[in-house]
Amino acid sequence: MALLGFHASHEQFKPSHLVQLAQQAKAAGFDFVSSSDHFFPWSERQGQSGFAYAWLGASLQATGIPHMVVTAPGQRYHPAIVAQAAATLEEMFPGKFTLIVGTGQNVNEHITGERWPTKQERNARLLECAHIIRALWAGQTVRYKGLVTVENAKLYTRPEKPPMLIGAAITEETARWVGSWADGLITISRPKAQLQPVIDAFKAGGGEGKPIFLKVQLSYAATEKAAREGAFDQWRNNIFTSNVLADFSTVGQFDEAAQFIRPEDLDEFIHISADPNRHIDWISEYLEMGFDRITLHNVNREQEPFIEAFGKEVLPALKSVRTGAAH
Repeated sequence: MALLGFHASHEQFKPSHLVQLAQQAKAAGFDFVSSSDHFFPWSERQGQSGFAYAWLGASLQATGIPHMVVTAPGQRYHPAIVAQAAATLEEMFPGKFTLIVGTGQNVNEHITGERWPTKQERNARLLECAHIIRALWAGQTVRYKGLVTVENAKLYTRPEKPPMLIGAAITEETARWVGSWADGLITISRPKAQLQPVIDAFKAGGGEGKPIFLKVQLSYAATEKAAREGAFDQWRNNIFTSNVLADFSTVGQFDEAAQFIRPEDLDEFIHISADPNRHIDWISEYLEMGFDRITLHNVNREQEPFIEAFGKEVLPALKSVRTGAAH
């Protein structure tokens, strides 16, 4: 059956609060938890950015349900450290951790003082990192010199079975490339006419039969006004194209660019409604496209009402759709 998850946004909430939200999400019927891995938030209004890997251990222990995280090995994190972190989590919680990798954003990675590479270089670096991570999970001693350097690295603590290594992609070109090396794909919600070509490209590139995940950005609140205002306050900085999101280097640049965003501009990127039935319809369409996991990110600050309402009305209503959509 297709799985529905709760997104724990480190940019918006303190990690101690996110553990509580993850526990509430489990009790409400969510199947898994996803999380972001940032050094900075997208906006000063969000105001948080906890260390995801410390939090993951705590939340996995507190909930007992699967977790996944999107991370960017190669600059802020050496791939050997990412491999070790993921191996440790999977050893402690077998079958309950998934590592998602992407090329990252300058705003988070520039803290090392290294040059921010071009997209082509970042892709090449990510592929090197994926090979290094897999080799370390397999128990190999890794010596490598390329866009990243590894000197005699070996993991002594490894899980019986390595976690899935999922690739993140938004464009068709990247999705096709991800299909050639990743265990699966994750992308973000958009109209079906834009989303289906990304899925098709992933499958054509070597992803046929591999799992496909989706992150859905939505805003649910008690009223339409609150849902829209909450989305506008918290998430208007994050609707730019992937190139813009990748290349801005400071939180201030995101805030400055977002001055030109209007509340109505969000509708193309965020499902905004106070009506649970609207959300049921939107999510049903994604389930019918065959996604294996769908993460639901309520982008405003009203997380407890969202978890309660979706647990009572949305998740049960989607049960028959989820069963029919399962691969």
